[in-house]
Amino acid sequence: MMSSRPPEIIDQVAADSPGAREIGFSIPQTYNASRILFDNLGNGRSDRLALTGPAGTRSYCELCAEASQWGHGFLSLGLKRGDRILMFLDDTPAYPAAFFGAVRAGLVPLLINTLTPPDLLQFYLSDSAATVAVADAEFCARFDRTACADTALRTLIVVNGTASEQAVPNIIVAERWLPAFPADLAEAATDRNEMAFWMYSSGSTGRPKGIVHLQHDMAYSDLAFAQNVLKLESSDICFSVPKMFFAYGFGNSITFPFAAGAATLLLPGQPKPQAIFEAIERYRPSVFFGLPTLYTSLTKAEGAADTDFSSLRMALSAAEVLSVEVFNGWKALTGLEIIEGLGSTEVLHIYLCNRPEKKKLGAAGLRVPGYEIALKSSDGREVGDNEEGILWVRGDSNTPLYWNRPDKSAETIREKGWIYTGDRFVRDADGFHFFRGRADDLIKISGQWVYPLEVELCLAEHPQVRECAVFALELPDRRMTLKAVVVMNSRSFDEGDATKMLQDFVKAKLLPYKYPREVKFLDELPKTGTGKIDRQALLRV
Repeated sequence: MMSSRPPEIIDQVAADSPGAREIGFSIPQTYNASRILFDNLGNGRSDRLALTGPAGTRSYCELCAEASQWGHGFLSLGLKRGDRILMFLDDTPAYPAAFFGAVRAGLVPLLINTLTPPDLLQFYLSDSAATVAVADAEFCARFDRTACADTALRTLIVVNGTASEQAVPNIIVAERWLPAFPADLAEAATDRNEMAFWMYSSGSTGRPKGIVHLQHDMAYSDLAFAQNVLKLESSDICFSVPKMFFAYGFGNSITFPFAAGAATLLLPGQPKPQAIFEAIERYRPSVFFGLPTLYTSLTKAEGAADTDFSSLRMALSAAEVLSVEVFNGWKALTGLEIIEGLGSTEVLHIYLCNRPEKKKLGAAGLRVPGYEIALKSSDGREVGDNEEGILWVRGDSNTPLYWNRPDKSAETIREKGWIYTGDRFVRDADGFHFFRGRADDLIKISGQWVYPLEVELCLAEHPQVRECAVFALELPDRRMTLKAVVVMNSRSFDEGDATKMLQDFVKAKLLPYKYPREVKFLDELPKTGTGKIDRQALLRV
């Protein structure tokens, strides 16, 4: 079988890994990831609700029909097996339809953050050699001369409206274009280890990296994580506030509900607390996915106490450490305990997670079945319980490479498929893992080593602190110190008094030399498109 996949993909995928044996993962050599959606047509779920939300509803039958039309449409543009399609979309029914249509046709969608500016968009187009892009009408202005310069982009397909002419030769309005195509499409005979889709890293430490995922990765992450932790039923409705372009949101909104024949609630636009509250009351989701910063915002937002959360049976968090205050605030508001986990785009979803029946506050959680976890010292020795080490992870949903980045691939994707995360953890005797910061975060202050995360977690426990971030700051004389950026619960306070209060709090809870020498107060912390604290932006504050 001919394929456009680079040979490195085949070389780096384990045929029978320990993780796959553990969860009983078996998949045919010829496999297409669109089965996650289309298998619902053959098991009695065809008329069941697949999508709901303010942008419209779709049954599985309707969504598969639209996906088929998208696949035919892409092929009509002359795209060939393995060609890339850049997707610049908000969370509306057009996103899963276009995504699965592309994958079913043997094409490779790129899931791109919709906050991306034109200059970075140009990099994605150039790096991927994408000739076709799909974008919401409100984002089309981003495809200007800067974005399109020196790229192969020739066609822009516009959804959810129309767009004025941009610097793209061919502009197609999807709503007028798609009805001409058949509503059924046979899946491309792709190999299970063939490219299916890409995501890009945030680029916080340099040029973004194209993270390649394979046809079998979605099915693997569902069997490993969703079936062991979420345990979805077809009656569930999943609501992920993190968007689909984010690996966490992608699994929450697409992979897991569709694999279970459940429904997903899509909320386009900015996820403001009031819009989230209204969506919960109107559409009655049962499983809620957020981030610590989101939970912080929701528990303190106007109208929270008046919202009916009774439809929810589970709430999950990932990406950042969950504080005691946020955990307790959400439980007081909804009656639910947040289930915390940790994953990465390279692994596609969560590989460490607490369980509803077995959890420890502050822990990233237990190993998720299907993933091997090792904690190693800097010299490669595996460390024991209660020893600090760098976390390594291996599972069959791991990316095999960064596109066109052999140097970065070699740094992160190691021998036999292991991924070096660069995250420092301690594992206790019960198997729970506790995050201790990045391997390169350790700094020396007054001759003593300090981890900024330890100070950040301490400050977050103060009852007057809403959210905070702590990071290293180099002084003009080259000495290092700690800077804290803090959002207080009250908007009325004396900054001098508050600074001393917080510094004294850290000195009392930790060792005196660990207090932040500089404290800056903001009304809100800047956030990335995935809802995390934007630490790069904070460096400029």
